[in-house]
Amino acid sequence: MSNLWRDSGFLRFWGGQTLSQFGDRISELALPLIAVTLLDASTAEVATLTALVWGPNLLAILLGAWVDQQRRKRRIMVLADLARAAALATLPAAYLFGVITLGHLYLVAVVTGAAGVLFNTAYASFFARLVPRSAYIDANSKLGASRSVSHVAGPAAGGALVQVLTAPIALLADTVTFLLSALLIGRIRVDEPAPAGETGPSMLTRAREGLRFVVGHPILRASLGCCTTVNFFTFIAYGLTVLFASRVLGLSAGAIGLAFGIGATGSVLGAVLAPRISRRIGVGPTIATGVVLFAAPIALIAAAGGPVWARVGTLAAAEFVSGFGVMLLDVNLNSLQTSVVPDDMRSRVSGAFSTVNYGVRPLGALTGGLLGTYAGMRPSLLIAAAGGTLSVVWLLTSPIVRVRSLDRLLLPT
Repeated sequence: MSNLWRDSGFLRFWGGQTLSQFGDRISELALPLIAVTLLDASTAEVATLTALVWGPNLLAILLGAWVDQQRRKRRIMVLADLARAAALATLPAAYLFGVITLGHLYLVAVVTGAAGVLFNTAYASFFARLVPRSAYIDANSKLGASRSVSHVAGPAAGGALVQVLTAPIALLADTVTFLLSALLIGRIRVDEPAPAGETGPSMLTRAREGLRFVVGHPILRASLGCCTTVNFFTFIAYGLTVLFASRVLGLSAGAIGLAFGIGATGSVLGAVLAPRISRRIGVGPTIATGVVLFAAPIALIAAAGGPVWARVGTLAAAEFVSGFGVMLLDVNLNSLQTSVVPDDMRSRVSGAFSTVNYGVRPLGALTGGLLGTYAGMRPSLLIAAAGGTLSVVWLLTSPIVRVRSLDRLLLPT
């Protein structure tokens, strides 16, 4: 197995991604705060802001088809980082001149969202060139751990920056992280061969080929079905959990933040232990276990009650187990998908996958709002837990659960 600690290219990439993840936690806090505190945005306007950040994922299938035809994926990632940095930097500048508007905020959401999709579609191909096949799980574990740690420490750091500097000025920190990420990725040297058939089919045809490949491949088809289903149901809960904790459980903002902070350590532990668990029980069984552990604890939230310490503890325990599960799922499934996709189709497959998988998230959130309004929040959370847990059926009826090791998979052709 490759020793990634001695791989300067991977270490630069890991460093850049770690910085970006911490910066993202600041933006996730600062952008809605700008809308609410400075622009007096309504609930619908804040929801629109969230939708605009996720909206560009619907174009991922086309962006992936275009990226697959570009030789220099690294350059695309650098440009995407620079675009996000530039877009975010306009907000503190507008704030200082007193001309910040909701339309400006929406535009930044769209640009940063689109640049993020572009980065992610190039990421799939770049990662496969940067990391040896034998180190896929180890690399994804390290990247996942950074993402998890950012969810533990990032909100606190972001909150402190917003408190001291105001939300728009705090965004400068995220701008700097994207600039540093671009610098680090720009210094990585990888072999990027020219794509085959640069004058081949149209972008739309290539996009269809990416989707057709996903649907036709038994592992990717089951992965997409499982991830889309679990994302739909967990996003039903995503929009209700804070509201439920505040209004039904009667927890203060500080208590909710404490529970989430404790719970987020589960994802750190899951990312670190994912390679060891997959070696012990197999890649496929670890993925299936992760799906169940990710979704089932939502039912624990719905059952919370008793004194304050019990309510906080239940919420923290549910978040801990769910975070642990999602890292078992992500680390191993991302590695498995990387192993079965041919080099010349990585970006369009990633784009097709993202369009469906991420495109369903806003739909899940809207469904959660309707269910919470008409069925009540506890029943809605139970529905989310049941539906998300049952998404494992996609895996149980596929070849995925029989995959013990990536080394035993046939190389993609």
